[in-house]
Amino acid sequence: MKIITLDKMQVGQSGIIQNVVDESVICRRLLEMGVTPKTSLKVVRFAPLGDPMEIELRGYHLLIRKCDAAMIEILLDERTQMNADKRGADERR
Repeated sequence: MKIITLDKMQVGQSGIIQNVVDESVICRRLLEMGVTPKTSLKVVRFAPLGDPMEIELRGYHLLIRKCDAAMIEILLDERTQMNADKRGADERR
């Protein structure tokens, strides 16, 4: 499995939060909202201009800015990587 930051994930990919790497007020607020290590999440969609992104975790949807998502390390689920790659190839046709 591969560790990447949340902002690098594509629609449909899922993974498990490994770490929130900053100690800022924003990161503390994310932790309070349930963005904690060992939590599963899935990228649902991006806004039309690419920012913010919508993720699903703990049974709810959360919009997060990409600059904040860059502080969250994710253990990527390899199966969703293959599906996202296939979806991207289909969209390019």
